[in-house]
Amino acid sequence: MHTAKDFASDQEPKWCPGCGDHAVLQQLKNVMPELDVAPENVVFVSGIGCSSRLPYYMATYGVHGIHGRALPMATGLKVSRPELSVWVATGDGDALSIGGNHFIHTLRRNPDLNVVLFNNEIYGLTKGQYSPTSKIGLRTITSPSGVIDQPFNTAALTIGSGGSFFARAFDRDGKYLRSILKRAALHKGTSLVEIYQNCPIFNNAAFEAFATPDKKADNTVYLEQSKPLVFGKDKNKGIRLDGFTPVVVDLDKEGLSTSDLWVHNEADINKASILARFADDRAQTEEVLPRPFGVFYAEERVTYEDALTDQIREAQKNGIATLEDLLKGESSYVIK
Repeated sequence: MHTAKDFASDQEPKWCPGCGDHAVLQQLKNVMPELDVAPENVVFVSGIGCSSRLPYYMATYGVHGIHGRALPMATGLKVSRPELSVWVATGDGDALSIGGNHFIHTLRRNPDLNVVLFNNEIYGLTKGQYSPTSKIGLRTITSPSGVIDQPFNTAALTIGSGGSFFARAFDRDGKYLRSILKRAALHKGTSLVEIYQNCPIFNNAAFEAFATPDKKADNTVYLEQSKPLVFGKDKNKGIRLDGFTPVVVDLDKEGLSTSDLWVHNEADINKASILARFADDRAQTEEVLPRPFGVFYAEERVTYEDALTDQIREAQKNGIATLEDLLKGESSYVIK
């Protein structure tokens, strides 16, 4: 039986004190023994960024790749070695900027990868550039007068790209983060977990509304399958749908019960798309909506490596013995 220590390398993490990466690393080490996979059958792949140092700190196989290219490398590995548990450690800059094209195409292809996206809404490794998820108005070294780019909504982008699993967690919420990572690992297909992660140096307190006890209860809603969307310090607030518009209600003042509320269904892609917009400044509502955490959407469908294996098997049945024969086909010709 493995323990968290079996997944810890002898390398000291080179992250700043207070960085949320430390908490994510610890929960990854904690969850690994629960998956019943030996360290030698696990691979962590990363690109470039603070979060991309993670493979060094796990006592598993690892690949530290180049900027934005972690997902295609991980896909190739999974196709060639489908028995391995393949994880990707990436950040909002690495995945959504230079790696943006790979991001959307990996999601639609659906290889069986566990993607952990550290979102601190800043480029930390390159000293504070604004990233694709930085909020409008944020002043950084590359936006001294404030960011004017509309930020990506990771949840909406994932679901809109055909992703089969999206969940969100928070670095300070260790027990819950661990449960979400386990859920993601058990999903067969590309699981995308966005983790709100604090950068104390270049974007400190970006997620403070979801961190402090006095604010967290009124600003977050935790998603549970087949449970109503209830939140608030006294659990007296909830979400109803007025058509396709989410509305915050006060159960006590309006004489409502939890049976009147929106009930979460992970298989409902339309409601998942609405949930994704809770974090969007462009949401078509005047309500101050709580930020959802948990599994937004989960769909079981064929993985890329399984579909490819089936194609190869079928080709071999038809007498095509090698890849060269398959590519040559019946209409090739030789230039002399």
